[in-house]
Amino acid sequence: MIKRICLFICILHFYSYAQIESKRNYTLDVHNFYGTILKHNPDISHLITGHPSGIIFSFQRETFGSEDWERLYNYPDYGASFIYQDMDNEYLGKHLGLFVHYNFYFLKRYLQLRIGQGIGYSTNPYDEDENFRNIAHGSHLSSATYLLLNAKKENLIKGLGIQAGLGVIHYSNGNSKAPNKSTNTLFLNAGLTYALDTDTPEYIEKQKGDLKGAEPVGYGFIFRSGVNESDVVGSGRFPFYTLAAYADKRLNKKSAIQLGAEIFFSKALERYIDFRAVGGFNDGTTGEEDSKRVGVFLGHELRVNRISVLTQFGYYAYYPYDFEGQTYLRAGVQYYITKNVFGSLTVRSHAAKAEAMEFSVGYRL
Repeated sequence: MIKRICLFICILHFYSYAQIESKRNYTLDVHNFYGTILKHNPDISHLITGHPSGIIFSFQRETFGSEDWERLYNYPDYGASFIYQDMDNEYLGKHLGLFVHYNFYFLKRYLQLRIGQGIGYSTNPYDEDENFRNIAHGSHLSSATYLLLNAKKENLIKGLGIQAGLGVIHYSNGNSKAPNKSTNTLFLNAGLTYALDTDTPEYIEKQKGDLKGAEPVGYGFIFRSGVNESDVVGSGRFPFYTLAAYADKRLNKKSAIQLGAEIFFSKALERYIDFRAVGGFNDGTTGEEDSKRVGVFLGHELRVNRISVLTQFGYYAYYPYDFEGQTYLRAGVQYYITKNVFGSLTVRSHAAKAEAMEFSVGYRL
């Protein structure tokens, strides 16, 4: 299901740009990388035994300012990338990742920041009999994010250029299946770039007023769902449902702020409460506790054409059972199918501990 949704978002995203310019310029690049797994959780110490390495293949389209969002973000590239990563640990195996990404440029285009979001595949996930030591990845499929910060020099010789820098790759299934301690790989990379067409058009200069675009307060409604599992391995994967309403204020063509409330229904939490009640933990759990929660959140939406990057900070105002903490974070991407209808893929976490990967549909008035 995760794979299909990511593919659907990717298709929509690229189709929305298919007829923006008659002149299209594409580039290819390939990077080798070598790094280390960060010990963000002491529980994965036994999995950090080597130095992961791999290769990144990328294909992207350049922009030159024909749309105002291109000028606002200093003419970024957008494209797709594939990552092969050898985790250099027999229990972690290897990872394959398919991503959509943006390249943003700074310092006269000598510095590049790439942000990629997609889906990962682990060749050797947790198995209670065959691979019980891999507590980082509980499933074959996971959400995947990577960042690159590279120095770049284009078109040194007939379209061929070089780039090198730092990067990080994050794999987590959002607790859709336990265990899910996740991994973060910090690495050095170096590679080559190649422009398929060196006859590039002129950049269209930024126009006064490009950023303007403030709107009156809007209102929206969201339905979120998915499946998740508590930290008790083997306790089962169950659906959850979240209903949310919010008000937002679009400050300009880039940014909007949000204030909202939501109610959470979690079957996995309900089963976890039952487990604590009958498991002899002596923590006061009776099994009669309410598994529902009500949260309020403050958020920010960073818009890049039809895609938005969401970040939200929330607080459970109704919190009858103590589970992972009373504050939560949400981060992810949102795609506007029409002006009013959108879909999103987000992860809700408590500090560094993910509780759920959420698939959402919404309507904004």
